[in-house]
Amino acid sequence: MNRIGTLLLFLLVSLASWAQIKPVKWSSRTEKSASGEIVLVIEGKIDEGWHVYSQFTDENGSLPMIVTFKGAGKGYQLIGKTTESKTIKKYSDVFGVDETFFEHNLVLRQKIKVLKPGLTTVSALVDYQVCQESCINDKENITFTLPTDAGQTVAPAMETPLTGTTDTITETTSTDTVAEATPASSPTEAKAVAEDTTKGEKKDPWLIFLFSLLGGVVMTFTPCVFPMIPMTVSFFIKRTSNKAKGKFDAFTYGAFIVLIYVLISVPFHIFEKLDPGIFSDISTNVPLNLFFFLIFVVFAISFFGAFEITMPSRLANRVDNASNSGGVTGIFFMALTLIIVSFSCTGPALGGTLGTVLSTDGGAWLLTIAMFGLGLGLAAPFMIFALFPRLMSNMPKSGGWLNSVKVVFGFVELALALKFFSNADLVSEWHILEREVFIAFWIAIFAAMTLYLFGKLKLPHDDNRTHVSVTSMVLGLISLTFTVYLIPGLWGAPLKLISAFPPPPTYSESPNGLGGVSSGGESKQALPEHAVYGVYDIVSFEDYEEGLAYARKVNKPVFIDFTGKACTNCRLTETKVWSDPRILKMLKEDVVLISLYGDWRKDLPENERYVSKTGKEIVTIGDKWSDFQLERFKNNTRPYYVLIGLDEKPLNTPIPYTPNIEEYYNWIKDGISKFKK
Repeated sequence: MNRIGTLLLFLLVSLASWAQIKPVKWSSRTEKSASGEIVLVIEGKIDEGWHVYSQFTDENGSLPMIVTFKGAGKGYQLIGKTTESKTIKKYSDVFGVDETFFEHNLVLRQKIKVLKPGLTTVSALVDYQVCQESCINDKENITFTLPTDAGQTVAPAMETPLTGTTDTITETTSTDTVAEATPASSPTEAKAVAEDTTKGEKKDPWLIFLFSLLGGVVMTFTPCVFPMIPMTVSFFIKRTSNKAKGKFDAFTYGAFIVLIYVLISVPFHIFEKLDPGIFSDISTNVPLNLFFFLIFVVFAISFFGAFEITMPSRLANRVDNASNSGGVTGIFFMALTLIIVSFSCTGPALGGTLGTVLSTDGGAWLLTIAMFGLGLGLAAPFMIFALFPRLMSNMPKSGGWLNSVKVVFGFVELALALKFFSNADLVSEWHILEREVFIAFWIAIFAAMTLYLFGKLKLPHDDNRTHVSVTSMVLGLISLTFTVYLIPGLWGAPLKLISAFPPPPTYSESPNGLGGVSSGGESKQALPEHAVYGVYDIVSFEDYEEGLAYARKVNKPVFIDFTGKACTNCRLTETKVWSDPRILKMLKEDVVLISLYGDWRKDLPENERYVSKTGKEIVTIGDKWSDFQLERFKNNTRPYYVLIGLDEKPLNTPIPYTPNIEEYYNWIKDGISKFKK
């Protein structure tokens, strides 16, 4: 019997281990720096198909990782921030932001200085999300055993075992468009961080390059640059009897324009080496986003003709004098002179590129790619006309249309400015520029641009047009179409074409989580005690006991929705599956919905905190419902859906993320029919 008991115990443990998914295997070690400081290194091996979110992922998307070092400031001092190894960035259509995460493996490094002699151990807590089609949120307790000579100047590295267990609960991300982010982690990993990533991760840099290239081309069609093209090319070709040399000089002139723009990105590589998390900090930095907002607004007003922004004349004169030195040096300073003199027209595009790329947390190399594209777009006409000077005879003549281009550029600048204010508003939760307000501003901006293109709106430097050109009419129709497209967004339309710009649907004036999408339902006067209105005005509870008590009162089955506030597939289910009329009707009328957020980091009251059976400290609401899910249903993924009767027993087999509407509908219908029997 003892053998049978042992075998049964082994089977039970095996089943429990199988049910509790653990996609991340953790290890740790310490390293000794030459200066006597200790580097705490945390490594995670991630199962194939899963990914873990970075500390620096956008807060408006999936849940970021939080690394806490216990006792910091007492026996030891943290030096700098916790840095990361290579990450991946992909755009999430659900949240409308770029999300940053790890695949396959991750390395976290934290440098410390030991203050207390004899300190032997340091503890850390990693609170993270790991996702596949479902998400798991968990906390990993890690203990580092410090070297016996901590504080002395020794170089060798030392490994220590990891203590603590993993019970993760994260959310899945379902991303369609992709981007790459490779924040540096530490000097010892700089080479690895610089390596190429997979093909699927290189699409976003190419998009950044193409959009920057387009911005550079648009800059050439401004009053400051366009007239300079034939003058400059003719100057180089005619100043020497050797036409080949003249073409070469003009081509070199364009190449120097590209080089100067690329050089602007060089300091950011230095900043990134000093602080690997700088781009992440910039992307969510409130003062910096407000600064870019003001800069964009000022440039837009300048483009409208209120005033002109120029570089200091003394600087322009000095550079212009240097351009007379001749040779390659003179050509370089001629290119620099063009950039300085035309700053009133090119500055907004330059600022826009810097602001947009910096706010994406894309790293210094992504900025370099963007600046290369911008410079190439500006220099391309000079290079092309240098190689084929006969083409200049086909160039349109300068005129009032150049100012029109500048004004249209101003409208675009004004629209982009709102993105930076929106970033600051989201991070600070001011609720000034919620989704509807943002979209209303864009409707007004592009409606005004439409009127301008149709000649119904005139600004100070416009000429007296007697008719609208074909080009203006076509652009006006495009602008009008875009304006009309934006209007349904005021009532909750997803607006997928611009999903990266406005605040997410959850950051909305509407009473539900989908930006005003509603399908009727119970009146607010009939809202049960402790209940809330969720998506599509579905009445739901955010506490299990309260929802269960109400279900017993109205004699309906309980639909438990194990979800997350930053759960991509949870939102996809709500928008694409729950919106089905048949499913929505059942959720409103036939069940009692209880939505339990496993990633809610709001602290529990002191008297409600406890230690779970697995030894994990339960201190937040998310901890509580994650532990409840694991303890009751032996599962720790999100989303996860359970139908139970009033006796709290499952009516059928729970299901994870299921995008198939028919399958989801049949599952709910089956549970309801079993409850009625």
